[in-house]
Parts: sequence; structure tokens; C-alpha cells
Amino acid sequence: MNDDPKLNRAEGQQYQQQTTDRDMVARNYLSLNTAILLGILFIAIVFRFHKITLPLVDGFSWREISTAMMADNFQQRSWNIFFPEVSWTGPGPSYQGREFQIVSYLTALLYQLFGWHDWFGRVVAAFFGLVTVFSLHRLTALCWGEIRAHAAALAYALMPAAIMIDSSFLPDPAMLALVTLGVWLFAKYWAGGSGWLLPLATVSFSLGVLSKPPGIAAGAAIFYLMVCWILEKKRKQATWVFLSGLLSLAIIGAYFSWAIYLGRSYPPFHVAGTGGYIWDYGFWTYVRDRFYFKSLWNTSVLWFYGYPFLVLLAVGLWIPLSRAEDPKQRTLSAIPYVWLTAAIILYLAAAGEITSNVWNFHIFHVPIAMFCGHGALLLATLGSRTVLTPAMVLRSIFIVAIALAWSTLPLVRTMKKPIAMNGKLLGEELARLAQPGDLVVAIAPEVGDPVAVYYSRARGWVFPPGGGDAEWSKFVADDATAIAQLEELRAQGADLFGVARNATDKEGRLFVEHHDGVIDHLDRTATKLADFNNLLVYRITRP
Repeated sequence: MNDDPKLNRAEGQQYQQQTTDRDMVARNYLSLNTAILLGILFIAIVFRFHKITLPLVDGFSWREISTAMMADNFQQRSWNIFFPEVSWTGPGPSYQGREFQIVSYLTALLYQLFGWHDWFGRVVAAFFGLVTVFSLHRLTALCWGEIRAHAAALAYALMPAAIMIDSSFLPDPAMLALVTLGVWLFAKYWAGGSGWLLPLATVSFSLGVLSKPPGIAAGAAIFYLMVCWILEKKRKQATWVFLSGLLSLAIIGAYFSWAIYLGRSYPPFHVAGTGGYIWDYGFWTYVRDRFYFKSLWNTSVLWFYGYPFLVLLAVGLWIPLSRAEDPKQRTLSAIPYVWLTAAIILYLAAAGEITSNVWNFHIFHVPIAMFCGHGALLLATLGSRTVLTPAMVLRSIFIVAIALAWSTLPLVRTMKKPIAMNGKLLGEELARLAQPGDLVVAIAPEVGDPVAVYYSRARGWVFPPGGGDAEWSKFVADDATAIAQLEELRAQGADLFGVARNATDKEGRLFVEHHDGVIDHLDRTATKLADFNNLLVYRITRP
């Protein structure tokens, strides 16, 4: 021990300076990471809010319109969130078995405050998308570190599928945002965070699954961490997690039992998301159809990801991260693999439903973004341990440019094409001609799409009438049956009948050609109000 006070003071000052330097470096590092995260969030905002006022006429029109109708009915008819109602099955009530309506309910509140705008639902979805970007970033940082968190969040911000779904009036953005937030909060709690994180994680995750059932796949990550605690003999912590999980599952099960009951109790007896599963079609049917992998591939290449993101995903999956020395960190680093495995199992059980309603792929996008980000870093660094070199920066810019030019920009443009615009125009013409209280019958360009009913701002029916077990995406075989359906709707109070001239069913048959006898019947029994090159509208004479 040195007794020289001057020397001790000098050593103390030197130690204090070193400590100050380390703190400054740490603050600068945190500030840099925060700045990068804010930059990524800005990029996500740009892509999700671009053309945010687009009408609900894009590739997801059909599903968006049903969500939008439920928002309308919350604001106009009843604020009871347990009774979601659509407007395409007559005067109502038209309650349906649906997910817990977080997005539509928040949108209805915006309608109440600021008036009706069809794009408000997109805004709500986009904000949930930003929550996903943030939660994904923090979860990846916990599992794989800050650098990979930046790469994963940027991959998600630029991924065409994520952009499209996060800017669509769908429940899926809320689902992914809330389950990702829940998994991150739980992982933080598991790593030694505050005890309050467990109830917060439980609430967030439960709301996410209530928003859309595929969110349950993310629960595999929580279950995995609980099992790790059991193996470590941390029975008290595991017990609390187990009880929280039981409570969550009980609430989720109770709500969806109610949704099924509601959907089976009111016309048209429709429960969303039923059918298309392996137990509906049979295992060997799935095997014969190769688990719909052709449809999955086409969706992946032509719509959702494109070749650049698929290459990044393949690289990220093929070359794993180096094994962490800390056992706790090794456990956390497996979360993306657990989540992806659970999502794949979900796909194998529900491939028919998921490939038919492709927004259900959204549950995959957190692990896909993480592996894409990892793959991008591998290609940018080419195995070098030094990250911020000029060559690495140039390679990173090149990778982002390729992803933007070959995937993000062209695929988002494709998905946002206004394919249902004629249906909107038909609806607006019906709105112009309708009198207060009128009920409409409308056939949109895609038969079964209720877009024209929605933009008529009235209640009514799609044609042929659908829902439940009824086939509503193709025309009946003959004019006599179609006329009988029309007369039944007339008897139920239908006032206006409108059809887009390009209305085509799933077998490729044009209404104006296949049902020219129905047009003749309307010419004889109804009053023609509009006859344009893209639509026809009749006022139906009551019996």
C-alpha cells in the first residue's frame, strides 16, 4: 500500500477519469443505438403511412371491408364490443363469431371523435405496426444483441408483407404487435426484470391472441422459457408463469367459445376462420395437396417477400449464430427458433385456411425478420468481426438497395393495386341514389366482396346471399334460381339492386352474361336508375 497522499490522489483521479470515460462511451453507445432505432421507426412510418388514405379497394379488400363494417356498427348501433356486426346480411342484427375487435373498436372511437373516414382503420393498424417494430427490436436485442436488433427491425420495416398487412384495416397488426410486446416483456422478466413485467406480459399476450388466434404460436416462446426455469429447479417462478398462462388460456378460451356461440345463433350463422384445417379436409388431402406449398411459394415470391428477402432468410437460417458462453444468453438466443417452429406447426395444421387468407402469415414475420436481419449481417460482414468498416457499410447499402428495388417497392405496389375500385364506385352510386333507410343488394367485381355495400353507407346483401355454409363466391347454375333469390330479398325489404359490369365469380363467369335472364327480369319488374359502362343500378318495386 502506498502512503504517499499525492500519489494516492493521482491514482484516484486517474481511476475516476477512466470511470468517466467508460460511462461516456456507454452513453454514446446507447445514444447511437437509440438514434438508429428512431431512424428505423421513421423508415417504418414512411412505408406504412404512404398512401394511408387509399380506399379499401386493394388486394385485401374483402376482409378489410368486414372489419370496417364492424367499426361502423360499433359507432352507429351499439358500443358493446362483444357483439361485432357486419352490414352485408340485411337489416340485421348480423352478429358474427369474430376475433376480439381491438382495431375496429379503436377505429370506431376515431369515427366518434373526428367523423367517418374509410382510412382511419389503416391508421390504427399502422400504429400497431410501429409497436411491432419497437418490440421486435427490443426482443432481438435481448436474444441476439443490439446490432442484430437493428438489422431485424430494419428487415421488418422494409418487408413487403409486413408493410402491406400493417397498413391494412385488419386485426392482424394488433395481434402481432401485442404478442410480440408480450413475449419481449416476458423474456425481460425471465432475464431478471421487475416482477411487474409478468402481469403486463400476460395482459399484452392475451389481448394479442384475442385479436387473432394465430398469435397463440408466439406463446411457444413463453412456454419454452417456463420449461427452462423448471429444469433449473426454479419452481416458484415457473409456478407463477404457469398460473398466468392458465388464466390467459381461460380468458382466450371463454371469449372464443362466446364468439362461436354468437356466430351460430344469428343469421347468416357465420364464424370467421372456420374450415380449411387439417381436421376438416383430412390428413391425406393435405398430403395429396402437398400442404399447399405451391400456393405458399407463389405468395412468398409474387406478393409477400420476393427473392431478396427469401435469400436473406435462407442465409440467416443456414448459418446460425455462434454459441454464447453465458447459459442464460444461450437460452434467450433460441427464442426465434422456437417461435418459427411453432408457426410452422401452426401452418401444417391450418395450411388451407392460411393460404386462402394470406394475412394469417403475419405471425411468421417476427422470426422471419430476425433471420433476415441475421442473414443480411452475415452477407454484409462476410464473417469479419469488425462491423463498421467502409466495405461493410457499402455492402449493407447494396443489400438494402436490392431489397428495396426488387422486393419492397414493386411488391407493395402490386398488393395495393385498387382491384376493387369498380365496387367502390358502385357503392358510391348506390349511396347517391339511396333514400334514408334503403336496403341494397350489390355485386362487386369479385363476387362475395361486400365493398359495394360498405361504400353505399347502407345495409343490405351481397349477391348471391352468402355467409354460413352458403356458397357466395360463385353464381348459381341457372337464372330461375337467381331470380328466386332476388325475389326473396325483395320480400325482405331490398330497395336497390346494383351490379358492376365486370362482376365475376370464382369460376370466371361474368354476371351480365351468365345471368342475362336476371337482367331481363329486372328490366321488366324494376326501375333502371343508372346504366353506365361499368355498373347498373335498379330500384326494386316492392311486392
